[in-house]
Amino acid sequence: MNADPADPVLHVRGLCFAWDGHALFNALSFDILPGVSLVQGGDGSGKSTLLSLLAGAQQAGAGTLAIHGIRLDQQHDAYRHQVFWIDPQTEAHDALAAGSYLESLSRHYPRFSGDTLGELVRGFGLGPHLSKPMYMLSTGSRRKVWLAAAFAAGTPLTLIDQPFAALDGPSRHFLRELLQEAAEHPARAWLLADHETPGGVALKLTIEL
Repeated sequence: MNADPADPVLHVRGLCFAWDGHALFNALSFDILPGVSLVQGGDGSGKSTLLSLLAGAQQAGAGTLAIHGIRLDQQHDAYRHQVFWIDPQTEAHDALAAGSYLESLSRHYPRFSGDTLGELVRGFGLGPHLSKPMYMLSTGSRRKVWLAAAFAAGTPLTLIDQPFAALDGPSRHFLRELLQEAAEHPARAWLLADHETPGGVALKLTIEL
């Protein structure tokens, strides 16, 4: 799909969500343009919850979410194929080898790039870990697997929770380079959730929670 850089990738209108009777989001509306944007806030502010709602992994109380006109409430499966998100704490893939998980992505994401994945595996130093089950990996190595998946999936919208958490120095540097390139992408959007702004990355939008 050739998108006009001026056209938002994601439309959010009137998003409402309550947790244990407490309204976390009340009529939240924004657009995410191609490039890199940020959801920023402290612990408990709702950053991770917002990403899961935008991914369609949790159901909002009200509101409309649409990626390039594909609405979550009308075309759930089609919407989910337009966005990459994974809970960094998930244990759903623990029994899989890291390499097997990454290879499985091509079945879920039509724009998945094997060539890009190879570059990401090398950049994050994942080669020695591909044959290991996910449960055997350190927190940092698991994070690198999720990041490699995120950038190789090729989705119009990519959601990444605390992208730099638990990464070693070289991997942080490599990720920063990836985000700098992503900031200039004409059609794809990345939305990060973190406590602080990633230095050296031009942001299209910062959502303060």
